[in-house]
Amino acid sequence: MSASERRGATRTAVVWESLRDVLATPGDVLDIGGGTGGFAVRVAELGHRVSVVDPSPDALAALSRRAQEFGVADRVTGQQGELSGLLDVVGEASADVVLCHGVLEIVDDPAAALATLARVLRPGGTLSLLVAQRHAAVVARAMAGHFAQARAVLAGDSTGKAGHRFTSDELTALLDGAGFATRSIHGVRVFADLVPGSLLDLEPGATQALLELEQDVATRPEYLPLATQVHVLATH
Repeated sequence: MSASERRGATRTAVVWESLRDVLATPGDVLDIGGGTGGFAVRVAELGHRVSVVDPSPDALAALSRRAQEFGVADRVTGQQGELSGLLDVVGEASADVVLCHGVLEIVDDPAAALATLARVLRPGGTLSLLVAQRHAAVVARAMAGHFAQARAVLAGDSTGKAGHRFTSDELTALLDGAGFATRSIHGVRVFADLVPGSLLDLEPGATQALLELEQDVATRPEYLPLATQVHVLATH
């Protein structure tokens, strides 16, 4: 495994572990902004039918190539579109699981976006929502010397290129407003973004140890403010 693959594994392990039960039974999965299929292809390998909606034709072309390479082209489809116009691309009540990872930050109206996702899910379906977490974003900008940016993020200013950043309380309130019931909250990348990449290369077993540590703190509320991202599973 390359250094980039090791680092990538530490950043996604908590999300995959939390989705284990959700993805245990094959069904229809919608991946919003799924790009080149980093998640979609792995989900398809579990037996699911996966539809990826992404605005980039280049990303969708790469998705098609990856699906072919991994032998799941018959279970993965790509469609060009955005969350704001999702109902023009897919039907209502068409998905058992919706993956919305790293997308809510860049929409103009997060509340409206979640309401749209609720319409796409079948009754009892699950939303997997992964968003950037505000507290960690403030710390990261301050440590980089970008103090004005840190203050803007702290105040909830989403007018810049970074887009929206959420606290866990804000996120659950938005989900409640869209009719979702929050089932679990996980902190993602609590330490993974702080550990030097060279350490994973030099120290035998460091990657596995970091993975285990990330799993250990993922559901500890006292560590949630340190997490780069928050992952929520919610049902509708």
